Amino acid sequence: MGMTARVLAIDAGNSKTDVAVLAPDGTVLATARGDGFRPHTTGVEAALDTVAKPVTEAFTRAGATTTDHISACLANADFPFEEDQLAEALQARTWGTTVTVRNDTFAILRAGAAEPRGVAVVCGAGINCVGMRPDGRTARFPALGRISGDWGGGWGLAEEALWHAARAEDGRGDPTALSSTLPAHFDLPSMYALIEALHLERIAPARRHELTPVLFTTAADGDPTARALIDRLAEEVVAMATVALTRLDLLEEETPVLLGGSVLAARHPQLDHGIRDLLATHAPKAVPQVVTASPVLGAALLGLDDVEAPPTAQARTRAHYER
Repeated sequence: MGMTARVLAIDAGNSKTDVAVLAPDGTVLATARGDGFRPHTTGVEAALDTVAKPVTEAFTRAGATTTDHISACLANADFPFEEDQLAEALQARTWGTTVTVRNDTFAILRAGAAEPRGVAVVCGAGINCVGMRPDGRTARFPALGRISGDWGGGWGLAEEALWHAARAEDGRGDPTALSSTLPAHFDLPSMYALIEALHLERIAPARRHELTPVLFTTAADGDPTARALIDRLAEEVVAMATVALTRLDLLEEETPVLLGGSVLAARHPQLDHGIRDLLATHAPKAVPQVVTASPVLGAALLGLDDVEAPPTAQARTRAHYER
């Protein structure tokens, strides 16, 4: 008969799932990694079957069979009813006695904040923003793309770059170096050839994300169109952060604004400086900070918050991931 752990932390994103099993004193007993979590395409149960593999591995390594509490930060949990649905499905797995499900952006926020207080903007494939206060108040956005008012994210930037490059080549738009740098990435001679290859899927649709770094390189080389797209992203990041700070009555208090996801964590100088300059104007008491810690740390700390673990437990868990 195995022991009962204190917290099972799950950070499940579109591309990978990380789990950690914690003892009552915050010691990380075991970790494991699995495949991406995509309930919107596979269905909830199939998505949780994917999570089950790393959970089982971590329990085995920890010598545990169950946990007091599950803290799950999950991609595609964009509305409260989706969090409730996923919590119910997790509860049925009997991995833990109690369950709390949050959108995975909250994991970035808690990983970078000393307490459950602040705002996080995540820009990876998409873009999202959440905020929280210790009293339980939160701010969030649906973050479903253009239908919910979003602009940006790695995928969106690639699409914008393609749009401008196509119009530059055929004469409908202003000239831009993107019309040569984008097709050159795939060893193609023109945007026409790239458009054809994408349309016929000779280049897999998923590879479009490779064009986002090309956009940043083209911007760094001085192309006005590419630079304008980076400036627009900085404006979007700051707009989301400012709205979240305002909703939580944190605009007039010194508050961490955590920046995460592959695009923001890359620390592109133009984007990084643009965000900081705009925050200084629109939210001067915001303290921007790029988060590089593993998001599962945030899920673990949120779980320790949920069970009212002592500060020493929080510190021990953080030390494990930040050593």
